[in-house]
Amino acid sequence: MTSFVHVDQPATHPGVARAEAVIEHIRAARRSFDGARGLAALLLAAIVASLLVVADKLMSTWNDGGLLVAWLVLWGVAFATIAFFAGTARTLAVRALSGMRAAARRRAAARADERFMAFAKTDPRILRDLQAISSRQEAEAEGSPERSADAATPTLYQAMRRVNLGQYY
Repeated sequence: MTSFVHVDQPATHPGVARAEAVIEHIRAARRSFDGARGLAALLLAAIVASLLVVADKLMSTWNDGGLLVAWLVLWGVAFATIAFFAGTARTLAVRALSGMRAAARRRAAARADERFMAFAKTDPRILRDLQAISSRQEAEAEGSPERSADAATPTLYQAMRRVNLGQYY
């Protein structure tokens, strides 16, 4: 006698589903990470530490009778400094990080242009396209006197993108 067994098998493995959820959680955490907060905290700690050193130097010259008052003054200086410089440290950190990110983007674009030019030297089709682009730009510059000398020249990536999209043909 034949009997059929119908077992409902899940389409996904529970361990794989948990691993995918963990990976997605890590990706979301990386997207929401702001490095400026850590840098601002570091700058603020440096400012507070320097002011505490100055306050400690002032306290070390006092006698034992005023030591409690000196400690209170020291901690008052510490908390006032934290409150006073928190916004400045955050702004400075945001500017520093945005400057570093912009510099990294510029370096990446320069590396991409260098790789592209190295590849273009070996591929005659790309070299002809670049020559066509430069000759068209020269012809446009000579043909239109209203074109200013400081007009933005497209980067190599933008020029090749225009060629690939057919904007020059």
